[in-house]
Amino acid sequence: MIDDTTRTELEAAAFRRLVSHLRHRTDVQNIDLMGHTGFCRNCLGDWYREAAAEKGIDLSKDEAREAVYGMPPAEWKERYQTEASDEQVQRMNESVAKNQAPA
Repeated sequence: MIDDTTRTELEAAAFRRLVSHLRHRTDVQNIDLMGHTGFCRNCLGDWYREAAAEKGIDLSKDEAREAVYGMPPAEWKERYQTEASDEQVQRMNESVAKNQAPA
């Protein structure tokens, strides 16, 4: 049995490893992550910001996303982001639609 503190520490370690992995894999575009998983680096940053807000910590969208990117999001975009194809956009839209809870 894992106590709550240990579980939180394990979850935090897994999150840090995911972020480290995504920082290393700059070849993987956000739109591809969205198209296959329904979330991307920006989503992780947004979730990080929401978690901070729950603790009374005010972060801007860019500050939270920088925690994931390891640099300002605009800099990452300039360095690594490529133009999305129509196929990528379509796959992303189909994937994101699966994120919506059924009515």
